[in-house]
Amino acid sequence: AGGPPRRRDVGDRGYRDPVATIYYTASSIDGFIADEYHSLSWLLTRDVDPAGPMGHESFMATVGAVAMGATTYQWVLDNGLGEDRERDWPYQVPTWVFTHRDLELVPGADIRLTQGPVETVHEQMREAAGDRNVWVVGGGDLAGQFADAGLLDELMVQYAPVSLGRGTPLLPRWVELELLDTVRNRDFACTHYRVVRA
Repeated sequence: AGGPPRRRDVGDRGYRDPVATIYYTASSIDGFIADEYHSLSWLLTRDVDPAGPMGHESFMATVGAVAMGATTYQWVLDNGLGEDRERDWPYQVPTWVFTHRDLELVPGADIRLTQGPVETVHEQMREAAGDRNVWVVGGGDLAGQFADAGLLDELMVQYAPVSLGRGTPLLPRWVELELLDTVRNRDFACTHYRVVRA
């Protein structure tokens, strides 16, 4: 019936768990999520359909909680918001920011700064998310911490048609994956993986 789509609506096959912790991000073809100057200028000029295959709009509708690192959060503050930060904050769900420093909070947004281990915080996020997904926004090292703890279920990576040569790595860990799906969304080759656990 009505209401937001649940976890199983992210893809068009029925083989995934009802709720998952997903690292959903964009990358250069050589595996960087930001260039060496922490810029996304190489990404933001690309053509993409947010409502298209593996697009941001359909994915975000399945998300009940968000996790990000301090660098990612600071980038959103510096580049993703206008003068009215409360209005422009892009997440309407509880957001945990993993940080060891004080950061500016956006008025009216449910932002929770934490220094806790991912295992403890993940329990809180799953409870807040209910029957929807936990989205690990980034960066790659934070996603790696979730993977190290056995808490990362899936990756959804949109590859832009550019090679950067250096920058912030997509996932600086050895993580075995199973490819679930691939699709094109305009400029992007979109991939969906399941984390393979021993």
